[in-house]
Amino acid sequence: MTRHPADAANGTAAHASEKGPAGELHALRPATPSDSAHDRAVVLELRHIAKSFAGIHALRDVSLRLHAAEVIGLVGDNGAGKSTLIKIITGYHQPDSGEIVFRGERIHNLTVQRARALGIEAVYQERALAEQQSLWRNVFMARPLTRFAGLLNVRAMRRTTASLMRESMGFTSAILTPDTPVTGLSGGERQGLAIIRALHFDADLIILDEPTMGLSLSETEKCLMFVRSIRDAGKSAIFIDHNIFHVYSVADRIVLLDRGTVVGDFPTSRYSLAELTAIMREVAATGRFIEPTRQSDDGGAA
Repeated sequence: MTRHPADAANGTAAHASEKGPAGELHALRPATPSDSAHDRAVVLELRHIAKSFAGIHALRDVSLRLHAAEVIGLVGDNGAGKSTLIKIITGYHQPDSGEIVFRGERIHNLTVQRARALGIEAVYQERALAEQQSLWRNVFMARPLTRFAGLLNVRAMRRTTASLMRESMGFTSAILTPDTPVTGLSGGERQGLAIIRALHFDADLIILDEPTMGLSLSETEKCLMFVRSIRDAGKSAIFIDHNIFHVYSVADRIVLLDRGTVVGDFPTSRYSLAELTAIMREVAATGRFIEPTRQSDDGGAA
């Protein structure tokens, strides 16, 4: 029997995650979030999401919850279903079955435009910014400030960008101005600009698609600093990555996908990085995870 991490911690009954007749994994139910998360509103809830392409199951019975001021790390190997799940949340794909609930409202036929209007923003590892354009043009891309007769209010956009650079990104050098092209920023700063842009437009949920890929150690730390700023602002994030080491340092929970199913939902307050790394290896090798018996503080089984 496969024990769910939250069940092991709470001592409640567990659900099985075993292979069926065709060797297919059945999804575990989502873990109960950390105690502090219970006091916060649920921003996003996915209920039994399924999606297939040409008869191939990309997602099977996927359920999860994301609370306000919470960062979830979504990890898994290639083909686990991470990209498909994110495209469903952002309105690029429609699920074959299941429900999407955002801030208590059941959402039907979600589109990219509707997702953005609801406050769902995605920051992609590539194509997040127009590199040859100025910082202020990137901040207000597709959402410009206008004056009478629809004329662009360039002065206001430059002024707002300068404020964001100084107060939200910590830029104090006179070398960087709102007119500086994006090519003048480092990799971590570029990801930071995309994150700050989403926060400026009051996104409730920011989805980060492998934001640290290709970054040096110092630039990765800059990027992770901006990820932390999402939670500090009271907003929520889904951080997608193959690299558990990057995700673990900023995530409240790690959701592990494998072959289209949620194998486990692990609070980082209860699982060490070494434990999660071992779990990921086990899942990659066997397709399932068996929760080991843990010792409680009094020496008994947890």
